[in-house]
Amino acid sequence: MRNVMKHRGAGLVLAVAVVLPVTGGPALAAPTAPSASPGADDPGATLLPPLPVRLGEGNPCTGASEQTATGAAWSQTALGLSRAQRISRGGGVTVAVVDTGVATGVPSLSGRVEAVDGAAEDCVGHGTFAAGLIAAAPEKGSGITGVAPQTEILALSGTDDRGVPSVERVAAGIRTAADRGAQVIYVGQVLRTGKAELTAAVAHATRRDALVVAPAAPDAVAREEQGPDGEMPEGPYWPAAAPGALAVVDFGPGGVRQKNAPPAHEPDLSAPGSEMVSVGPGGSGHYIGSGASLAAAGVAGAAALVRAYHPDLKAAEVTRRLLGTAYPSDTPRLDPYAALSLIQDHTEPPEQPPAPAQMPPPTDPTPHNRSLTIAAAALATVLLLAALAAVIPRGRTRDWRPPSTS
Repeated sequence: MRNVMKHRGAGLVLAVAVVLPVTGGPALAAPTAPSASPGADDPGATLLPPLPVRLGEGNPCTGASEQTATGAAWSQTALGLSRAQRISRGGGVTVAVVDTGVATGVPSLSGRVEAVDGAAEDCVGHGTFAAGLIAAAPEKGSGITGVAPQTEILALSGTDDRGVPSVERVAAGIRTAADRGAQVIYVGQVLRTGKAELTAAVAHATRRDALVVAPAAPDAVAREEQGPDGEMPEGPYWPAAAPGALAVVDFGPGGVRQKNAPPAHEPDLSAPGSEMVSVGPGGSGHYIGSGASLAAAGVAGAAALVRAYHPDLKAAEVTRRLLGTAYPSDTPRLDPYAALSLIQDHTEPPEQPPAPAQMPPPTDPTPHNRSLTIAAAALATVLLLAALAAVIPRGRTRDWRPPSTS
């Protein structure tokens, strides 16, 4: 697959050329040199439109996609969702999406999106795409599903209508989500500033038992954010770097990140994030995108599955469970089924001072002393008899006589 970054005005669009089975709409042009992918030899296969990261000034809002993916995405198979969803589908859990907003008219999210302060409008489409990765229910004619398809979504704006985030918006979104009772808080944006504000916001969420999940790298980096020789920034990125947040990085179908992907900063967990398929801000069609933010959405969905199935676990215990059951790798890889099914005791018993040693009560010394006295007397008698037995025979051989008494 090819990862193509294009500038549109002052905005940035991350386009991923991938071939998938689709239905509806006119055929899109194939890439110049497409690589092999499922369905690439199907004469009815075509390209899904790319997911925008940001919109330039004056660019129209992202519309509904006319393409619908009929099969399951590779990420669904990689995560073992068919098995995991037999155990939990995330019912009763609310995941907050702090991003570009979440459109409420998407059929696969119908009736499960509550928007705060205008977050029902998603001009960019990124927040809706992420919400679909978290919670989209399967639709007729499509195999695409979210990780936790019964989860409720609480939408909050962390960006302006062009997709540009701010420290103030993201921090407020995290705090509001925690105050409204969200058990998992997904943040779809990264910031290179705002350490104090975002660390405090994550701490606020942690005190309210909400797990914050955020990307450990940006999805794309604009030219003006790169170094003089095109060097990529290396973080840290907030709020992922804040204590208590779960920092996530992406990988693709081949098990590695896309070439030229922005460097990640100290990720805790990795998950599928390349060539991801999800819904757009309208209709039932699909878009495709790549990036650490999309991997974080999958982890947020997995956290919802665990919180639904193990409601007694605290946020920190959910984190330990996701990490402790992850597939071993340079960065451990998310395994939702293992997180749900493996029996692990993550509770730590309270520390208690060691109990004093129980010594047996002292015995009465009288019998012991009496025994020693008897033993000593017997030993003395034996020694005396032995001495007499040695001396008397010698005296007789020397004609020894006792002294005369006359």
